[in-house]
Amino acid sequence: MGYKILWGIRFVLMYFLWKKCGFPGYIGKPIFLMGLNKVNVGSRVRIFPGLRLEVHKGGTLNIGGNVSIGQNLHMTCGKKIVIGSGSVITANVVITDIDHEYKQVGKPVLEQGLLLSETVIGENCFIGSGAIIQAGTVLGDHCVVGANSVVHGSFLSGSVIVGAPARVMKQYRNGEWERVLVDV
Repeated sequence: MGYKILWGIRFVLMYFLWKKCGFPGYIGKPIFLMGLNKVNVGSRVRIFPGLRLEVHKGGTLNIGGNVSIGQNLHMTCGKKIVIGSGSVITANVVITDIDHEYKQVGKPVLEQGLLLSETVIGENCFIGSGAIIQAGTVLGDHCVVGANSVVHGSFLSGSVIVGAPARVMKQYRNGEWERVLVDV
């Protein structure tokens, strides 16, 4: 419990670095932070150690209230990332709104520019360990992403999304979770 007090003090000290910050909350020791003045953090946000957060140039990051972020989250933002209130992001997750251009063969990828696409995680979502949420992904409210899934695309609220590439396996309809038949 003592470590949470230290994490709470760190959160209070970071109040002056965030664009906007709600209370209470806590943050474990991060490994890299960039662009905090473009980050809005809601109240009751809990961030475990190992956060790598990069908000580049014109990017913005909005984290809703009552969000829990597990250890070792790696987030890169160049345009806009939204994490809805009540969401849980477990350990070792990657979330980005940046893709690298690669179409010019013979030219290094790092010299070809970036493709920026807004990434949105709805309210009350659960992101399993090791998941990768790619640029341009939109998750509706109450989506569940399975561990180690690679997610790209738009998904309706109430979807269970698993695999690499990720597919909808269940959908919440008429008050219950129904299995969705997927052609493989």
